[in-house]
Amino acid sequence: MKPAPILPGAALGVLGSGQLGRMFAMAARRLGYRVHVFSPDTNTPAGQVADVEIAAPYDDLDAVRAFARSVDVVTFEFENVPAATAEAVVEIVPVRPNGAVLHVAQQRAREKGFLAEKGFPVTPFVRVTAEDELDAALARTGVPAVMKTASLGYDGKGQAKVADAAAAREAWRRMGGVEVVVERFIPFEREVSVVAARGLDGWTTSYGVIENTHANHILDVSVWPADVPPHVERRASEIALGVLEALDVVGVLCVEFFLTADGGLLINELAPRPHNSGHLTIDAAVTSQFEQQVRAICGLPPGSVDRLRPAAMANLLGDLWVGGEPDWAAACAIPNVKLHLYGKADARPGRKMGHLTALAETPQQARELALKARAALRSDRV
Repeated sequence: MKPAPILPGAALGVLGSGQLGRMFAMAARRLGYRVHVFSPDTNTPAGQVADVEIAAPYDDLDAVRAFARSVDVVTFEFENVPAATAEAVVEIVPVRPNGAVLHVAQQRAREKGFLAEKGFPVTPFVRVTAEDELDAALARTGVPAVMKTASLGYDGKGQAKVADAAAAREAWRRMGGVEVVVERFIPFEREVSVVAARGLDGWTTSYGVIENTHANHILDVSVWPADVPPHVERRASEIALGVLEALDVVGVLCVEFFLTADGGLLINELAPRPHNSGHLTIDAAVTSQFEQQVRAICGLPPGSVDRLRPAAMANLLGDLWVGGEPDWAAACAIPNVKLHLYGKADARPGRKMGHLTALAETPQQARELALKARAALRSDRV
């Protein structure tokens, strides 16, 4: 029998309390839900806008169970939640996406193995658990290759491009001798992503292809729609929806792709949650990725993913604060630009502090406008 929907007025729990939880909470409260967040920290981006903020370690399972008893369903805003935490929650209320999705997505070797087994296109890779396995791995992938820690890597952390076996051994030791994935280096043309969602009764939606550019391995600018041929658009969405089904995801999932010069698509990694590249949907889509997450986990029908206007998003990193507070008025003075700040007090270099979204008649115009607005934030220091 189909589970009953969780209706507005209910309490939604979030494991994690960063900016993704913040934007989820804002979408949920607009729909009439209450939001409780759980993380080891206080005065967090999500906690600032939630109804209840619980600060306790993820391995404090008594606190986790008490949190679960206060809500009707639990989701997460980052995938490195300990398995035991998710298992403690599901004893009491549903976790969506489920713990099996977390298990796959929080470890690169498991993720790539799952995707390859299910027939999805992935970069050729080899799992390595010992230094003496590196030579054989490089023989299979060829060089140059990319080494990535199997766990806890993000925004370029825990990875290195290696040109030969000696460089691979040096990288292995620098990474602490932990399990890694060795991948063939792909000279891709562009990086793109697809944010998609799947509901409790199996409905699926996709926002289509978003084009991404990175700086220092951190997402810098996203543009929607991406400038790709129709067959690439269709194929990317088909793959993303196929991954949702294969993993039995209830919620939002982002599939990050390498797009090769011949139009081929290779999955780089998965994020079983809203994604940085999808933040522009808040301003540019009828239904944002965060509202879609709420709808999916609560068993509601999907919202429209129609695009209102072409859009671009530019990340705001802590580097912008060097030399003083950015000039928010200058950016806000530019028409069709929206400012989103995450409530983080400590502006460290490389830390995501907020983003700008620009709307325009074309994707390229939106990109230029977003970059113009970001440059205006520090124009008095140039």
